[in-house]
Amino acid sequence: MTVVLTTRSLSRSDVVRVARRAEPVEIGDDAWARVRSSREGIESMVRSGIPVYGVSTGFGSLANTFVEPGSRQQLQRSLVRSHAAGLGDWVEDEVVRAMMLCRLTTLASGVAGVRAETVDAYAALLNAGVTPGVHEFGSLGCSGDLAPLAHVALVVMGEGWARYRGEVLEGARALEEAGLRPLTLAEKEGLALLNGTDGMLAHLILALEDFAQLLDTLDAAAAVSVQALRGTDRVFSAELQALRPHPGQARSAERILALLADSPMVASHLHDTSQVQDAYSLRCAPQVHGAARDTWAHAARVADVELASTIDNPSVLGEGRLSSNGNFHGAPVAYVLDFLAIASADVASMSERRTDRLLDVHRNFGLPPFLADDPGVDSGLMIAQYTQAALVSEMKRWASPASVDSIPSSAMQEDHVSMGWHAGRKLRRSLEALARVVAIELVAGTRAMALRGLDQASPATRPLLDLVTELSGPPGPDRFLAPELAAVAEAVKDGRVARAVNTALGEGE
Repeated sequence: MTVVLTTRSLSRSDVVRVARRAEPVEIGDDAWARVRSSREGIESMVRSGIPVYGVSTGFGSLANTFVEPGSRQQLQRSLVRSHAAGLGDWVEDEVVRAMMLCRLTTLASGVAGVRAETVDAYAALLNAGVTPGVHEFGSLGCSGDLAPLAHVALVVMGEGWARYRGEVLEGARALEEAGLRPLTLAEKEGLALLNGTDGMLAHLILALEDFAQLLDTLDAAAAVSVQALRGTDRVFSAELQALRPHPGQARSAERILALLADSPMVASHLHDTSQVQDAYSLRCAPQVHGAARDTWAHAARVADVELASTIDNPSVLGEGRLSSNGNFHGAPVAYVLDFLAIASADVASMSERRTDRLLDVHRNFGLPPFLADDPGVDSGLMIAQYTQAALVSEMKRWASPASVDSIPSSAMQEDHVSMGWHAGRKLRRSLEALARVVAIELVAGTRAMALRGLDQASPATRPLLDLVTELSGPPGPDRFLAPELAAVAEAVKDGRVARAVNTALGEGE
């Protein structure tokens, strides 16, 4: 399916499709009309000779320096070259593609005042599969993601480096191989290509996609652990959840209850006097998972507003007026990126506690220590829980907010910055860790249920238990565990686990 940029804003799913599935991009007729109209306003300013920021002056603290007409193309080239100052490893292709598409929406809106050929160059780069090399360090999220966006613009100019068909090539060579030509930037265009929150927004949109899937998987992991630990399903009833009607809590409780339906294990222990109340990590799963769901919903609303926004500075307004503004500041996105990292760390912490309970002979109600085949000779899943604890510990550090750590730049002109890009980078690492944490709980829960008897599991969790068993093997003597954990983690990340659960619940594939 082609993603068409028109007067309507893009959806988050549009961005994911282009970023991860390389679906093509097209500019609608109404967008072309806006681009041409706004560019006429910029050309009129150029002809007027009046000093205008980004058109005939320098940038940042050099905004009062007038640039002669003969030097203005060089001004745009110099801006991009100087701002392409990132260092470190390249960020993932999907992040760069999402960032490019988000920037393209502003270019196609008419607010940026660029030429039609510049808009076309960005769409062509995406459609050809040329992905500029963008470094991990360089953005402060002040005037948006300047350095990351500059590395993209550099390739459009035929400079820098890019990845094309699996090869790392110089920018000019990548364009040539893809049948594209370098672009010579005109007045205002260098600034228009760099001045936006598109990098941090790209991180947010992809994180929302991943976190939603992980939250569904977490509910399923909790349901398996409740059964393996002989827990009750009564605490998840709709009547109890209605006493505290947070939407996310209700959703998680509903899912866990459905996953536990008709569980022989749960039914056989409903009146077990040895368990008056389940531990918090079981009983309070909807409250914690649900709070994370509500955090996700807030972050999704912010992402949708950002996608409907056109962020540039200065911006072309009605009647061709050019106006400076502060819309490029990344605070709204940075805050929710940090908020998601907090929620991610907390649900991971609860998952780790359920795993530890499954392995502890004093709290697992008759299961062998560490679910070992021959305790003493075998260590079972002892060290798998160590790995889980190490991941959770890292996630707690990544939950420390980046958005409170402003540091001034540009000779104090940009004296308060958002750090949103780095909030996005640590959230990405946190979600990667969360997938591994949940995978370890699933391995432990599945092994525990196998020891109890898989016929004691609820019908809705059986497909999940079968999938995890297929990937990690049945209980038995100790064996090389890392590949099994990695296989389950990959199934969590790529959605196989969530799809198996949702299909069992009748929620589609």
